[in-house]
Amino acid sequence: MHMLIFALLLGLALVLESTVLQFVRVAGVKPDLVLVLVVFYAIINGSREGAFWGFMGGLAQDFLSGYYLGMNTLSLTVIGYLVGLGHTRLFRENQFVLAGIAFLATLAVEAIRYLLILSLGITVLPGEALWGLILPLGVYNAAVALLFYRRFYLSATEGILRIP
Repeated sequence: MHMLIFALLLGLALVLESTVLQFVRVAGVKPDLVLVLVVFYAIINGSREGAFWGFMGGLAQDFLSGYYLGMNTLSLTVIGYLVGLGHTRLFRENQFVLAGIAFLATLAVEAIRYLLILSLGITVLPGEALWGLILPLGVYNAAVALLFYRRFYLSATEGILRIP
């Protein structure tokens, strides 16, 4: 049951990203809700589940974007796995810790995407990518994580997202 509910949350995040959040840009970027959800799920449930939902969320983003198939899938799968490694080691109850993790995960995902874009022969200046996209997106995702992690954590430990 919890997997179905999380799949619905990912679907809602995808819909919000492609509709409403197009109009809620700050510093030219919109939050990556799918990445934030994958980070939330991975830190609570571990690397295997984080990689699985990273794969599913990234694949859905790739299909919806119509750009390079596999770019989001690969980057979110890797990050879901890596964040999930901290499942037992990090103080996951603290929303500020999760905001920091969301910031670092955003930097890592965008670095992977940047390297994949470069490998395709597309030139993007590193400073432009870093200051114009990666850092503002990291701050935005960290702010979103601060706002929503507490509810997600309670739902995952005591509510409908709890694994029986």
